[in-house]
Amino acid sequence: MRQLRIGVLLGLFAAAGVVSWGGARLWSSVGTLPSVPVAAPIVLALIAAVLLATALSLRARLRAQRERRPGAKGVDPLVAARALVFGQASALVAALVSGMYGGVGAFLLMEELDVPARRDQAIYAGTSVAAGAAVIAAALFLERVCRLPEDKDQQPGGRAARA
Repeated sequence: MRQLRIGVLLGLFAAAGVVSWGGARLWSSVGTLPSVPVAAPIVLALIAAVLLATALSLRARLRAQRERRPGAKGVDPLVAARALVFGQASALVAALVSGMYGGVGAFLLMEELDVPARRDQAIYAGTSVAAGAAVIAAALFLERVCRLPEDKDQQPGGRAARA
């Protein structure tokens, strides 16, 4: 499984932000603006919490297994793989969603924020971006927890060292 790349996540964030900023400008020229749901930052924060809890649980179980504690419950490799896939998918979606809300929030910040409804929308967009960043951080932590240890007999190219 390939490792998440920060550049890809930033690229998705930037592309979604530019597209949504342009869409918000176009939508605003008609006279309305799509709203940022109040639940958006809450859902993203819940996903971040689930990812963090999963990572902490797996880390504790792997540490207990490595230290050979009596009664240590091992980690099924399939469970770790599923958690890793969930984390990577969540990070990719969070980058897109955060970029989308970031673009709308950037547009709203360029407008007058004297209207309470627009100010609230800008706050929801900003907290959605922050919660999306938390999802990405939790997914990267989960990926680090699930990383296999380096094999000392392996060379960087993946070939076994010759004696």
